[in-house]
Amino acid sequence: MASAQPSTAKRAQIQQAVLTATEDLLAAGGSFQELKIERIATAAGISRTAFYFYFKDKRELLMRLAEDISGELYGHADAWFSGDDGAPEDQVAEALRGIAVLYFAHGPLLRAIVEVSTYDEEVAVFWRALLQRFADATTFRIEKEQEAGRAPAMPASATAFALVWMTERTFYQQLVQGSPVDGDELVAALDGIWMRSVYGT
Repeated sequence: MASAQPSTAKRAQIQQAVLTATEDLLAAGGSFQELKIERIATAAGISRTAFYFYFKDKRELLMRLAEDISGELYGHADAWFSGDDGAPEDQVAEALRGIAVLYFAHGPLLRAIVEVSTYDEEVAVFWRALLQRFADATTFRIEKEQEAGRAPAMPASATAFALVWMTERTFYQQLVQGSPVDGDELVAALDGIWMRSVYGT
């Protein structure tokens, strides 16, 4: 068993190199559809044949990237989702600021995921499932706030669904339109919408 560890570590190292290379190539310009596996493999320091040892195809690669970035985004929102100590208004604002920074830091990747989801049903189902995780967590927090008397009566699940997808679409349009509005003002506007929707304030 001990001899397998270096192989496992090497596999993880190469997979990460492929993921990093893909995001770097997307950031350099061009669409994911046009990005060839050979170019990704070369940038990662492996052969095209070796690529298929680590990833089934480009779709699996993109979904792995989406899963990784979704985990990071969720981490920023977890303070509000989990109801940790702190004022809700501070938790919501902090979560949105963190998500905004991360979203635009990984803008080319997130843009690719959304665009591929418009024509690839498997990626679309995968992306919707990732967003549903945020909606489910938001539903849970709204229901907790209602039970505590801090949030008014509302359909928690429908409100959560609308808020999560509104936020995702807003950041996506800010990205593809080249930041048509001030970033800080956008986050403040989203913060206000979330607070009024959940707390009535």
